[in-house]
Amino acid sequence: MDRNFARHFVLASLFFSGLAVAPAWGQFAGAPTSLAPLVRSVAPAVVGIAVTEAAGVAKTPRSAGIIAEAAGSGFIIRRDGMIVTNDHVIAGAQNITVTLNDGERYAARLVGADDLTDIAVIKITSSRKLTPARWGNSDKCLVGDWVLAAGNPFALGNSFTLGIISAEGRDIGDGPFEHFLQLDAPINPGNSGGPAFNMAGEVIGINSAIVSPSGGSVGIGFAIPSNSARRIVSALIANGSVARGWLGVAVADAPGDADDAAGGAEITGVEVGSPAAQAGLEVTDIVRSVDGKPVAGASGLTKAIASMTPGAKVVLGVSKNQHISYLPVIVDRRPVQFGE
Repeated sequence: MDRNFARHFVLASLFFSGLAVAPAWGQFAGAPTSLAPLVRSVAPAVVGIAVTEAAGVAKTPRSAGIIAEAAGSGFIIRRDGMIVTNDHVIAGAQNITVTLNDGERYAARLVGADDLTDIAVIKITSSRKLTPARWGNSDKCLVGDWVLAAGNPFALGNSFTLGIISAEGRDIGDGPFEHFLQLDAPINPGNSGGPAFNMAGEVIGINSAIVSPSGGSVGIGFAIPSNSARRIVSALIANGSVARGWLGVAVADAPGDADDAAGGAEITGVEVGSPAAQAGLEVTDIVRSVDGKPVAGASGLTKAIASMTPGAKVVLGVSKNQHISYLPVIVDRRPVQFGE
């Protein structure tokens, strides 16, 4: 479930794993005097999530049946017990346990998950009155706005940290649907799936990843914007999954040179019987456009196709042997965990 990316630093999904110390929040002129009223109002919607999962195929008889445990966070969005979290928190889980802010625990079931956007919805059943969080409008967020990050760091229980939105539209190389909010509020392993609130107590993001050389907070965290998340959440509640377009190809960024200024996505593999194969796409072809719109590399093609409704007809501008061809393709439904 854990996602780690090694570049000049480690990009770590926010599971509980090991121990790290977050830098203390510095006080400065202009900081809020107290966020206690805000915290009291939003805390009932924040939950901790514990999962158990099979540790994989046993390599020896003694390792058979070993169970791995992980912790994450989430937030209640409906009074009937619907809870939003990250897909990587619950992926592969055999059992999911939700702990409310007051410590009461419930077994949860999976409603739906979308690996491409790392969003999942789970549900608990409770006779008590649950307090849902309110969605905010992430399009109105500005760099410099205050943000309150909530979650279950290191499985210690719900906690809250303060920071600002450091940047918008960040691409962290974690799939085609990027444009993360960058936060400097301290968030740590275990915060995955927790909400990021604005000062009105509205959810404007879902905490998903951090950049860190140690696995702990260094003030660079990323949240899925609420406006992107809400559409996915609605689809997951209604259908259990998100219907996405699919070509059936593996792609890479097209090699750039003076003749390839338009960019594009180079086909590196074609699934037998896929829409791409039926349309005549071949390895080394370069997709330059989709319905006349230029393709910005492999991720650009992935995003364009995945955003389409299965069954939609598109026209691909394709470079074949230095000649441009226009191929009509009917996109199919994207299987889980396959390419474009």
